[in-house]
Amino acid sequence: MLKTLRTIASLGIVSEPPPDPNESLRVSTALPAKIREVLGRSLCIRQVDAGSCNGCELEIHALNNPLYNIEGLGMRFVASPRHADLLLVTGPVSRHMALALRRTYEAMPDPKRVVALGDCGCDGGIFGENYASCGRVANVIPVDVIVPGCPPSPLRILQGILTAVSSAASRA
Repeated sequence: MLKTLRTIASLGIVSEPPPDPNESLRVSTALPAKIREVLGRSLCIRQVDAGSCNGCELEIHALNNPLYNIEGLGMRFVASPRHADLLLVTGPVSRHMALALRRTYEAMPDPKRVVALGDCGCDGGIFGENYASCGRVANVIPVDVIVPGCPPSPLRILQGILTAVSSAASRA
C-alpha cells in the first residue's frame, strides 16, 4: 500500500482535465422552458387504457420513477380530460371503451394532442378488428403520434410525448 501511495505522489495527476460544461445538455431546464413556451404552462397528460394487457401501463408508471422523473420535467398526469393537453391511449380499443374514449377526447380543450401507445394502439396488435375490438386508436379518434412496441420503453414513450408537443409548436 505504501509503495502505491509513493508512486501516486511521485507521478502526480495524470488524468486529462474535465471537459467544459455544455448548456445544451441541461434537459431539466431547457425542456420545461420549451413546454411553457408552447403551452404557457406545464404539460398535463390524461392516460386512457382502452383495453390493453397493462404492459404499456407498467412502462408509463416507470416514467414517474426517479430515473425518468417526468414530473421534474414539467409534465404530469391528471385525472380529468378537461385539464389535459395530451391524451395517452393504450391498447386496442374494445367496443365497450369506444364511447368512453370518444367522450374523453371530446371533453379535452383545444388544441388536442393524442398519442397511441404500443402495437395494439398503433395497429390493433394481435387483436386486430373483430367483434369485440375496434382495433387501433385511430379507428375511433384522430391520432397525432404513434409509439410502436410491445410494450414501448419509457424512453420511447417520452419521445412520443415530446414529438406531440413539438409538432404542436410547429402548428402554432
